Amino acid sequence: MTPAQHETLSAGRWRVFSLAEQLAHVGSEVERALNWRAKHNPEYSRLAVLRALELLNLTIADPKHLTRLKELTRVREALLDYFLGDNEFRSSEKAWRSYFYGFAYAAALRKPQNRGGRPTAL
Repeated sequence: MTPAQHETLSAGRWRVFSLAEQLAHVGSEVERALNWRAKHNPEYSRLAVLRALELLNLTIADPKHLTRLKELTRVREALLDYFLGDNEFRSSEKAWRSYFYGFAYAAALRKPQNRGGRPTAL
């Protein structure tokens, strides 16, 4: 197992974030993995997937998400299948981007507004 990439988050800071914020961060790593895959760099893609899984595991371990464990563990299973397995679930790049986009949007709406009146980026 590789050492934790997000040590300050795994030390407890992660639990301060809402579910939308947590999954938006997971989605950022999934985006990186997809982008590196498209650039034919499997090693960087794999590293981004491992970071996404680390954050997803922190989300799963967060006690405030006990009622969401089924979905969160299914997301982990599907991510592993898509990036490191045989894609038996027939996931697609478009489906992953679509799934995580909603969380990024919701998290951005919770951030303080910038001068233009639009949500700030994560």
